[in-house]
Amino acid sequence: MQSEFWLHCWQQQRTGFHQYEIHPLLPVVISQLSWDQSKAVFAPLSGKSLDLWWLARYGKVIGAELSELACQQFYQQQNQSFSVSAQDDFQYFSHQSVDIWQGDYFALKPEQVADIGLIYDRAALIALPAQMRIDYVQQLKALCPGPVSLVLLSLEYPEHEMSGPPFSVTEQEVRQLFDFASSIELLAMRNLTGRLFAQRQFNVSKLVEKAFWIQW
Repeated sequence: MQSEFWLHCWQQQRTGFHQYEIHPLLPVVISQLSWDQSKAVFAPLSGKSLDLWWLARYGKVIGAELSELACQQFYQQQNQSFSVSAQDDFQYFSHQSVDIWQGDYFALKPEQVADIGLIYDRAALIALPAQMRIDYVQQLKALCPGPVSLVLLSLEYPEHEMSGPPFSVTEQEVRQLFDFASSIELLAMRNLTGRLFAQRQFNVSKLVEKAFWIQW
């Protein structure tokens, strides 16, 4: 998945992956967790997710997003004022509650995301093909060396029935990708078979979303 693919999705308004409400599993999962809330929340490949505004009740949220258009819409659609500054290869969108680094996630440096206590991945990992998922996790570990907690939402379906994105990422693969973690716990799951995933419905025989709490 080249960056141009996602930029075209935003430019052509092919954003069926965007959810117009807070993810229903987010409040359920967060209520079960404890983390250092004096530290920031990091949301990689954040899009214009409303989940970031919800998470801001716990403290500073830092997003990372490729599309400038997505970043602008994130603030404008909530009537929020923001400032933008150029920093190296990124544009830095600044707001009192939610900041976003706009640019290549894989080019981010640890000092840009500060001290992170919680990572929230709603649909980042499942947006990437297999090799990029490995690279994504390695970059996540480099950006957030820990101690840190990750809330990860994954999606499972028979791979031969559909080509992603979103890609099917099994629980086994999640555990392999994060084999360096001190704990990986399955917190919740939703059977979405025959139902919408964000704005889309997929013609697959089984569709399951799982929420993991991963610590390292």
